[in-house]
Amino acid sequence: MPIKNFKKYYVERDVSWMYFNYRILQEAEKEDEPLLERLGYLGIYSNNLDEFFRVRVAAMSRYLDEPTLDKATHHSVKKSLQTINKLNERYGVEYAEAVDHVFAELQQHGIRLINEQQLNEEQKAFLRDFYYDRLNGNCNPIWLHQIDNIATLEDNRIYLVVERQENDAKQKTKYAIVKVPDRQVGRWVRVPSSDGFENIMYLDDVVRYCMPFIFLGLKPATYRAYSFKFTKDAEMEIDNDQDYGTLEKIKAGVDSRKRGDAVRVIYDREMPRDIQKRILERLDIDELDTSLAGGRYQNHKDLMSFPDCGHKELKYDKWTPVMKPEFLSEDSLLDAIREKDRFIHVPYHSFDGYIRVLQEAAIKPEVKAIKTTLYRLAKDSKVVKALITAARNGKKVTAVVELLARFDEESNIKWSKRMQDEGVNVIFGVEGLKIHSKLLYIESKKGNIAVVGTGNFHEGNAKHYTDYFMMTARPRIVNEVEKVFEFIDRPFLHPRFLELLVSPNAMKNRILRMLDTEIKNARDGKEAWLKMKINHITDKDVVEKLYEASAAGVKIDICIRGNCSLVPGIPGVSDNIRCVGIIDRYLEHSRILIFCNGGKNKYYLGSADWMPRNLLSRIEVYTPVYDPDLRADLLRTVEYGMKDNTNGRIVDGLGTNEIPGPQNGEPPFRSQQALHDAYTLGLPSGACACDGLPSGACACDGLPSGACALQAQGRE
Repeated sequence: MPIKNFKKYYVERDVSWMYFNYRILQEAEKEDEPLLERLGYLGIYSNNLDEFFRVRVAAMSRYLDEPTLDKATHHSVKKSLQTINKLNERYGVEYAEAVDHVFAELQQHGIRLINEQQLNEEQKAFLRDFYYDRLNGNCNPIWLHQIDNIATLEDNRIYLVVERQENDAKQKTKYAIVKVPDRQVGRWVRVPSSDGFENIMYLDDVVRYCMPFIFLGLKPATYRAYSFKFTKDAEMEIDNDQDYGTLEKIKAGVDSRKRGDAVRVIYDREMPRDIQKRILERLDIDELDTSLAGGRYQNHKDLMSFPDCGHKELKYDKWTPVMKPEFLSEDSLLDAIREKDRFIHVPYHSFDGYIRVLQEAAIKPEVKAIKTTLYRLAKDSKVVKALITAARNGKKVTAVVELLARFDEESNIKWSKRMQDEGVNVIFGVEGLKIHSKLLYIESKKGNIAVVGTGNFHEGNAKHYTDYFMMTARPRIVNEVEKVFEFIDRPFLHPRFLELLVSPNAMKNRILRMLDTEIKNARDGKEAWLKMKINHITDKDVVEKLYEASAAGVKIDICIRGNCSLVPGIPGVSDNIRCVGIIDRYLEHSRILIFCNGGKNKYYLGSADWMPRNLLSRIEVYTPVYDPDLRADLLRTVEYGMKDNTNGRIVDGLGTNEIPGPQNGEPPFRSQQALHDAYTLGLPSGACACDGLPSGACACDGLPSGACALQAQGRE
């Protein structure tokens, strides 16, 4: 049954993204977070915003230029852009205050920022040496009058527009642009300590101090420098009519980014208006693009790399990933998978468990072939090295590489060429269908094996993203994983999948049918619910179906990270929907679906978010989960997320993002901490942390009979 006034209850994708990124800013404002971690969140917020404008806002701006665009769509897109810009301006003020506040607090710990006006003689001498040692030749001025279009320069870099006035007042003021060489030198420069403080300078201010050296050979002058940065449209233009191979097309597309239009500029609000005008004119910024007056410094993503100056107490304590016992055993891991489904949940578990699966497959004589999908690849990829080893050992190795993994294309191209040189059969996927599934297939005489994941086979991501990797030898699942690879190789086939949910084949329809089952059961007075963890929900059909389910009485718990077009809590529409967004030390990334199904619960994990692109125009895979241990683990992860009252923010469709806090005397509960504790102690879901401890060593001692200290904290 269609929901009345559906548009009223649907949050546009990109507006909801702004609400998500604001949750990161709010985390940076929490007083109980370690100071350097708060700086890290501020860096993540800034970096996210840059990518968002380079991709999404740029795409919306281009969309408005389409001559065939109807008036209603044009109005909707324009309204979204206006909302985004208003939110960006509002959040920008709050962001600047947060940065200033954290740096003020750092001073209380003996760490301070100083600028070029605050240097003593020792520090000045240090910077003169620093210039000739590190900066000389890396700071090359270009006279502003020689630049017709600033957007031809590299974007997302820090620039100083330099006002140079020779001491002879008769000479006209001249302007130049200097790129701050942070990628060559680093953004932060530690200068000699003074007054009991460790002193840190922005490289921008070091360059400001060094202006007389940069313009050496010209007449003496006074200098003023104002920072700005601009963001280009980062979408690649790929000419499908060119007579190029896929690899060459993608490389050409990466190069085309350098010629993109500027869509956003941020500049020092102290910049004189006449200089502002010159910069904006040379960037050709129009009314719907964003020009924003900011502070003295740009590119705050570098806050993620701010030096700790030895203050480890200002960062999170280190969590060491757990290597599960079966992955440490000297026995065959492939045999262990044939006996029982295995899994890892990174970063709580070590990604080396997955690497061991590959390494064993690469050398085992009974393994005949290996097939895998690769979406993002680490710079020094152990995954690729294992595949190359397998190829050298005579295995038939196929790697399906997604060259359109945004901002990772160059790395993927490099590794693709390396694998081709080593005898790996590299497939670049299906024209028009991005391959986002996370699959491994191992063909073996002793029984085939498959791995299905929620995230990339990427060692770097596995240290920071929460993801599951299920390893199974169940024939019905393994055979269908092989069918996915056949479909990728021969996309004209239309295979039918009974176990896996596969897009673009039938994933969306099967998800909607499972929701219909819950709706029917609720209307029949039966137990009906959905518990899930996902990154994004924006597909309108799915949102409307979730509203229909809620209205029918289906209880829906959603642990969501990013875009959410739902508006929970609307009486009669979505009052049975609860959404929680967790921002914590790890990026929440796993996708988990658990349907009540009339008491015969259905569990799935996989790669797809509930967005049109994932459900209709990408190759994505969810696998059913049958193993009781993995099922219990998935349920625990979702339920922990839903009851997180310290880092779980209520997603309400309005961008409020409130943290509920402990209610009715309950203790604080932090889901990632609770999961870390459980995995570190090696606990199955539902076990007490005190089980097996010697008498007197139990954390529950002194509690009433039957009470567990961890249960009292909300931990199982």
